[in-house]
Amino acid sequence: MKRQFFGTDGVRGKANTGNLTPEMAMRLAQAAAQVFRANSTQARPTVIIGKDTRLSGYMFESAMEAGFTSMGFYTLMVGPMPTPAVALLTRSLRADLGVMISASHNPFQDNGIKFFAGDGFKLADELEMQIEDLMLHPEKIQLAEADAIGQAVRVDDAAGRYMEFCKTTVDRDFKLDGMKVVVDCANGATYKIAPKIFWELGAEVIRIGSNPDGRNINQKCGSTDPDAMRSAVVAFNADIGVALDGDGDRLILCDEHARVIDGDQIMAAIAADWHARGLLKGQGLVATQMSNMGLERFMLDKGLHLVRANVGDRYVVEAMRAGGYNFGGEQSGHLIFMDHVTTGDGIVAALQFLSVMKRTGKKASELARTFMPYPQSLQNVRLTGLTADEVLGKGAVQAVIKDSESSLNGHGRVLIRKSGTEPVIRVMVEAAEETAVNAHLSRIVAAIEANLA
Repeated sequence: MKRQFFGTDGVRGKANTGNLTPEMAMRLAQAAAQVFRANSTQARPTVIIGKDTRLSGYMFESAMEAGFTSMGFYTLMVGPMPTPAVALLTRSLRADLGVMISASHNPFQDNGIKFFAGDGFKLADELEMQIEDLMLHPEKIQLAEADAIGQAVRVDDAAGRYMEFCKTTVDRDFKLDGMKVVVDCANGATYKIAPKIFWELGAEVIRIGSNPDGRNINQKCGSTDPDAMRSAVVAFNADIGVALDGDGDRLILCDEHARVIDGDQIMAAIAADWHARGLLKGQGLVATQMSNMGLERFMLDKGLHLVRANVGDRYVVEAMRAGGYNFGGEQSGHLIFMDHVTTGDGIVAALQFLSVMKRTGKKASELARTFMPYPQSLQNVRLTGLTADEVLGKGAVQAVIKDSESSLNGHGRVLIRKSGTEPVIRVMVEAAEETAVNAHLSRIVAAIEANLA
């Protein structure tokens, strides 16, 4: 059955329009509550609701609070909180499910709603489809009797619980004394938490992107726009820059020379360290189709392997769980450390990278070039009329794509995919020579643009 609400990472869209209105959010809460109430073993079913700093977060938080309490759920409100913190608190507080209100790296006009099951993992497709069925047939939703309506309570120590957890993911004697760290919080959910963690571990912290006003989340800051972090590293002569995204589940770094370190290089540095210490489970790493071929060659040279999952951290997690791996992630900075967390966690990822720096005595610039990347380029083509499937199904488009794949002949890759969160087609080309990358990318993008209508 075709999904009408859920995408690759929950429900997402422009706030107050289409499928993302307060009415929809309340019904979504009620539908999810009915699905989880049926399987709850608790006398009082419980949900945790967190959000990032978007203006519309207040609106959706209230709507979902009403929806869950109307179904008899004890509703724990944690306010602005990173996505991985909501996943953690869902487990540690023994809730039936967790809800994060966020559109991650998108601009403030967008918002989204994603769920975590009681084990802290994102929902399986089957559960999402059960919720969708109730969304489409609200007459099936059974509200609680008047004497069984739930209560809503603020959890005042939620941030402290998560901060202490983050510090447990590194060795007890791990300290950042003498280090100067730029922390860019993207004016998002980590704006209070992240700088405190690094400061408590001994670093001199330069905070940027830590003054949210409801509209400036991800605006010229954060992991998707690292220039502010890079400039601050130069201005303050910092040892490293840490850039998170709006909900704190992504990480991009820069070294002391302000050169960006993406998720692939972060994974390579940590995987090599873990392998040397006997900590890397499964003798490999889970990444996605977007990860650079250089990372794959690096792993093979160490006698390890790289498993490629579909794009999206939920698919990385699924592959990790299926194969018994404890480390994986995406080039975009979603990094999952399964020994500690159940979803991408930017703060934990930064601590792991810093731990490798401290243990090895290497500067960020040394770890930033753990492998030699293949030239790779990505371009988004915005849809204007037809759907992504209709455009990509045209013979003229397919002919150009197949011709490029044939020309690369195993010495490069072409990856075309439709976004699960935006009306765009993403085109990625990778090859040993940059001239080949640019040539094939231009041809494919031109063919897609010529067939948008």
